[in-house]
Amino acid sequence: MNNNESTALGIIAGTLVGAAVGLLFAPYKGSKTRQIIADEATLAKNKLESEMATAKDIITQTTIDLKDRVMSNTVSKKQTIEEQLDDIVMDVSHKADDVISTLEKKLTELRVKNKKLQKTS
Repeated sequence: MNNNESTALGIIAGTLVGAAVGLLFAPYKGSKTRQIIADEATLAKNKLESEMATAKDIITQTTIDLKDRVMSNTVSKKQTIEEQLDDIVMDVSHKADDVISTLEKKLTELRVKNKKLQKTS
């Protein structure tokens, strides 16, 4: 036998010996011991169900909170992007006005020059 098999065999033997000694020295009759074990198992089951329900509630609330934060963040980012876009459009609009004004001045200058050229010709 290798070391792992010896260890497993030792654990099994120890468990059986412990169970046998426990039954021999048990303070109650078998039926009462079984009832105590059943009651403890029921209590453990109820506690586990309660903890699972609490965990589910926490997960649900955390999910809702996360969803709300994501939505709020998304709305905030959207507003920021819209504001930036409005600023860009406004800036481009002002620059377009500046370009138009400059072109109008140049056109006026060209008209004046053209008139002078037409008079001299």
